[in-house]
Amino acid sequence: MPGLKKRHIEPGSLTEKFIVDERRVNILIVKLSSLGDVVHAMPALQDIRRALPQARIDWVVERGLAPLVRRCEGVSRVIECDFRLWRRSPLTGQTRQAWRLFKADLQQQPYDAVLDLQGLTKSALVARLARLSPGGKRYALANQTEGSGYEAPTRWVADVAIRIAAHTAAVQRSRELAAKALGYTLQSGPDYGLRVSLAQAAPETVADRTRLKMIAFIHGTSRADKEWPLGHWMELGQRFNAAGYQIVLPHGNASELATSQAIAGALNERESANAVVWPLLPLDALTQELAQCAGVIGVDSGVSHIAVALDLPHVQIYNFDTAWRTGPETAGRQVSVFAQPTPGVEAVWQAWLACRAVHCRATA
Repeated sequence: MPGLKKRHIEPGSLTEKFIVDERRVNILIVKLSSLGDVVHAMPALQDIRRALPQARIDWVVERGLAPLVRRCEGVSRVIECDFRLWRRSPLTGQTRQAWRLFKADLQQQPYDAVLDLQGLTKSALVARLARLSPGGKRYALANQTEGSGYEAPTRWVADVAIRIAAHTAAVQRSRELAAKALGYTLQSGPDYGLRVSLAQAAPETVADRTRLKMIAFIHGTSRADKEWPLGHWMELGQRFNAAGYQIVLPHGNASELATSQAIAGALNERESANAVVWPLLPLDALTQELAQCAGVIGVDSGVSHIAVALDLPHVQIYNFDTAWRTGPETAGRQVSVFAQPTPGVEAVWQAWLACRAVHCRATA
């Protein structure tokens, strides 16, 4: 069968079946939240596109994350849900109406494969509600992997529950589940397929754009114990300023805004500094703005994982030894730095110099 050996397709698999039939295969990805988890699922979609070029791939996701998923290459339709909102008032008429509309939207299209990449009760419910085509199947995780959330209904609902090695990184977990479900072999490192246009910077959204090279400091995270000390950010910012970089500071809430303002205020006391606090940006606009940066220093957070997906030179800071699970996989130009109680400024600066050197050699 021409082409199958080159693609490493499993005989008798869904992938082989649709290559032979040469008809479009409809696939639904269920990965609802959170931001970092959604980013980590993007390479699985790109793998599917390579194995099944004729595939139509839809994605169910929380409404707030939908703009980012729409930037992912190969997504045909984004189906939005509001589970976080619905949980707050499950019995109101407004919630019931929203649920009916969501269900109708979900069931517009029958699917040959439904991939629950999340492994939670809410994702199992979505997979169960999705409409299958004749012969279609639901696939899900059969077990919990280290450090991940997992709830038993995901395997109860699945037609095929797939076991993944317990010590598996977040990106690899989704990639392996999709590959085993559809019957192809992974051939390369992760490709996120995150679309941005470097020609479409939006200067009106960010004050005082200059010719200086921009470094984004991603200091905000969902857990206080993942934060990096404020003084460390200030000292690191001084090193970047001395090297001719401008520090830009995004934020997602009032607390993060206060931190951004404190860092910018300390840096701008110096004559050579030019730190800028970005306005509060929608997720898709923030992604576009990050893409204009020369690099990113960030803690373990969803926005920091977007920087990884954008393939920016990036140092990710860890206070816990979990970088193997959620940290960047791109050797050289993206690195993680771990120490307890927290990495020092010198360690982060040296990591930046190392990954910047790799980037410069690659682009020379």
